Amino acid sequence: MARLAKIYLDTIKPALREKLGIANDMAIPKITKITINMGLGEAVTDKKVIEKAVEDLRKISGQQPVVCNARVSVASFKLREGFPIGCKVTLRRNKMYEFLDRLVSIALPRVRDFRGLNAKSFDGSGNYNLGIREQIVFPEIDYDQIDSIRGLDIAITTTAKTDKEARALLEEFGLPLRG
Repeated sequence: MARLAKIYLDTIKPALREKLGIANDMAIPKITKITINMGLGEAVTDKKVIEKAVEDLRKISGQQPVVCNARVSVASFKLREGFPIGCKVTLRRNKMYEFLDRLVSIALPRVRDFRGLNAKSFDGSGNYNLGIREQIVFPEIDYDQIDSIRGLDIAITTTAKTDKEARALLEEFGLPLRG
């Protein structure tokens, strides 16, 4: 069992029950999945970009990413239907908790000029989205081996019904939200 999964069961769940005033154990919010996405517009001209991005995402997540293809053709972007334009990976259970642990304790403190995450990035349904501009904040990525700096989007999906519940859950996990 991952360290954060054990912490969730032992300390976070009872704290949320008291903080939110929830009587039923099954109604206490929890994180269901974390989706990491890398959009690669430059992959239209250079096919090697996808391979390197997939390798970086595999190192970061510990799981093989899926290559996403374009659904429609856009002539002004020189994009054809079926071209690879991104990659994503969905983490659940132990890998999700291990990634969240590395994100909070190692990666976010390494972000340049970091002042906390935007508290307005909730979607209204209890899910949180954040973007990281450089993949090199993760310790798995060797700075000398990368060809270019790429950003990635992270979506944290929870069972919370409201943004208030989701914020309480993520703050208990140690996500540094401002405001």
